Amino acid sequence: MKELICIKCPKGCHLRVDEENGYTVTGNSCERGEEYGKKELTNPTRVLTSTVKVTGSLHRRVSVKSAGELPHGLMEQAVRLLDDVQLQAPVAIGDVVLENVLGTGIDIVATANRPAVS
Repeated sequence: MKELICIKCPKGCHLRVDEENGYTVTGNSCERGEEYGKKELTNPTRVLTSTVKVTGSLHRRVSVKSAGELPHGLMEQAVRLLDDVQLQAPVAIGDVVLENVLGTGIDIVATANRPAVS
């Protein structure tokens, strides 16, 4: 039996997941908690948030995030890939910074605007 705290809503339900009985979840107050408990033990994923370098703008970096959830085991590799990314301003919210990260089908996108300096 594994114990988790659900992160899908502000309630923070204390979940208990019984791995021996088909990943039965108790302690959740909504369906999202049940889904989270099962997924966390079978295939944990997270949204990646970070920053990348920008040239030609007043700001030297721009915030980015994954457009979907990446497998937890790939997070460190994905962050290392972002270390080598350098964008040229202008950058707009939603611009794809890195396509198909590590073959997952998930893109990394900009979450802020960085206009070019003239």
